[in-house]
Amino acid sequence: MDRKFYNDRGVIARWREFLPVTDATPVISLNEGSTPLIYAPRLSALVGRGCRVFIKHEGLNPTGSFKDRGMTVALSKAVEAGARAVICASTGNTSAAAAAYAARAGIGCYVLLPAGKIALGKLTQGIVHGAKIVTIDGNFDDALRLVREAADSGAPVAVVNSINPHRIEGQKTGSFEIIEDLGDAPDAHFLPVGNAGNISAYWRGYTEWHALGRSGRLPRMVGFQAAGAAPLYHGHPVGAPETLASAIRIGNPASWGMAMEAVEKSGGAIDVVTDEEILAAQRWLAVNEGIFVEPASAAGVAGLLKYTAADAPEDGRALGPLRAVPEDGVIVCTVTGHGLKDPDIILRQSVPLAPPIQPTREAILALLR
Repeated sequence: MDRKFYNDRGVIARWREFLPVTDATPVISLNEGSTPLIYAPRLSALVGRGCRVFIKHEGLNPTGSFKDRGMTVALSKAVEAGARAVICASTGNTSAAAAAYAARAGIGCYVLLPAGKIALGKLTQGIVHGAKIVTIDGNFDDALRLVREAADSGAPVAVVNSINPHRIEGQKTGSFEIIEDLGDAPDAHFLPVGNAGNISAYWRGYTEWHALGRSGRLPRMVGFQAAGAAPLYHGHPVGAPETLASAIRIGNPASWGMAMEAVEKSGGAIDVVTDEEILAAQRWLAVNEGIFVEPASAAGVAGLLKYTAADAPEDGRALGPLRAVPEDGVIVCTVTGHGLKDPDIILRQSVPLAPPIQPTREAILALLR
């Protein structure tokens, strides 16, 4: 088999010239990236004014979330540096990606999780890939503090949280793909914000390609946090963050400074949505556009729906950036993780299945009538 066939895919293979890798870097890849940019006709109709809304579906990465983009670069650089294991704090998606890519690399993986605060689907991924799972009696911020302390102690492990700059480098490639698909950057980019690495990474990618003349504009970056876990919105850490959207249940984001710089320089905003708005958006997206995402992933879509509703708030921070989108403008919403990552909430909300019917022609025709 031609070696190129199985070595020309993945984030590093596609975007090597824009990443901190060399010929000496071993490429640890699961063919991540190249996720679809899906036109959302019903969402576009709600925005109106001829605007087009696209969904960047990062839940279609190998482990089901956007974390794979950064993890391929972080693990490749860790192996290049001689690491025999990696460590991370996680609300779920980072642990799944770290465990999978560590398994691919043939090295160990240690994961610190807040006890009882992780979706079962994500926990299962870490377990099946052979990671050493450690739960702590605390939240994500406590777990990340312990990871930092482990790194500072000189322990022979590489940290692969978004405090690792290689993670941000890998994640910025999402903006390259959007520009490539659209022919230019969008007018506005809506996305969820938890640890704030993704909004920072997208902005970095947009600015790099704009500086190279590969796009003619820069988008307004609009991030949405859950109302119970909104430190960037309030301007101070949240000691006990709470939200059903577990992936963004973070009270002191590691990429705080970079995220706020992205928002301010782009003329964007950080805003909030309630858990009720997040869950409604998750269901709306599934029913109306056929796209199933985990709750946290729906935060950006929830924000867009919030400001296109008839009773939209007139004092919300995202209103200005949305109104600045011109007629016939383009909006991109990144959804960060697949719905099968965290199906429990949907199952708890759903109407119970109807009683079984008899296996007869009459019964099925009666049902269809």
